[in-house]
Amino acid sequence: MIKTITFAVIHFSIATLLAFSLTGDFLLGSLIAMIEPAINTIAFYFHEKAWQHFPFLKQRESMTKIKTGSFAIIHFSVAFTVAYMLTGDVFLGGLIAILEPAINSIAYFFHEKAWDKKKIQHNTNWAVSVR
Repeated sequence: MIKTITFAVIHFSIATLLAFSLTGDFLLGSLIAMIEPAINTIAFYFHEKAWQHFPFLKQRESMTKIKTGSFAIIHFSVAFTVAYMLTGDVFLGGLIAILEPAINSIAYFFHEKAWDKKKIQHNTNWAVSVR
């Protein structure tokens, strides 16, 4: 769950800055910045569970680019739906749906790399302490 929380903080921060920048409307930007990451954080949690549960995905979990791509598809879909529903503007919804997930997908890639590194360090420290 800590991994999900750290990603949520990154995601909310990026969404907030982008939504305010594109809408110029504090309330609308705030709604987009709160609702879209909240839904995507839930999606992230289930995405992680799927990658841990299904053998086909579990065997490929270390393939960060593939895992990032699968989450990006979910992320783009959620971002467009939320932005379009709140703005009523297909162009603005599309722009937010392209920019916000693209920026967050890059953040996701580095987030995964950091967690992989942490996992390797934890396993190495555990192996050393067992000796």
